[in-house]
Amino acid sequence: MNTPNIARNGHAGSPGTDTTRDVSLSETPSLIAASKVNGTNVYNRAGDSIGSIYDVMLDKRTGRVDYAIMSFGGFLGMGEHYHPLPWNALRFDDRQNGYIVDIDIDRLKEGPSFATSATPDWSDGLYGRRVDDYYGVTPATARR
Repeated sequence: MNTPNIARNGHAGSPGTDTTRDVSLSETPSLIAASKVNGTNVYNRAGDSIGSIYDVMLDKRTGRVDYAIMSFGGFLGMGEHYHPLPWNALRFDDRQNGYIVDIDIDRLKEGPSFATSATPDWSDGLYGRRVDDYYGVTPATARR
């Protein structure tokens, strides 16, 4: 059985193949590596930048993204908060190369959030349900 050869540049290829080609395995037209999602800008429906993706929360069993952790507020990292959003609240926009959320900024500010120095307890599902409830996500509307 041939296993992929991960070369010094991090690109996979069959043993003996030229891995110096400029081929990105971390993004395709329809897929993107989680490491590339982090830092992607988030815009409101008017096209104003309102934050960026700090991280994503994946379902361990299905591999689906359940939440985007959006970073916004503060100045130069001071006073910044993380706002978990149901993944289905984001839509990728090719023109802006970022995510669009159709949620009023005041609603986002009042939504579930946590300080950069704190981490919510996701373990029992209650925090995730609180986020879903706030944004009106039900099993029928979840696109997970």
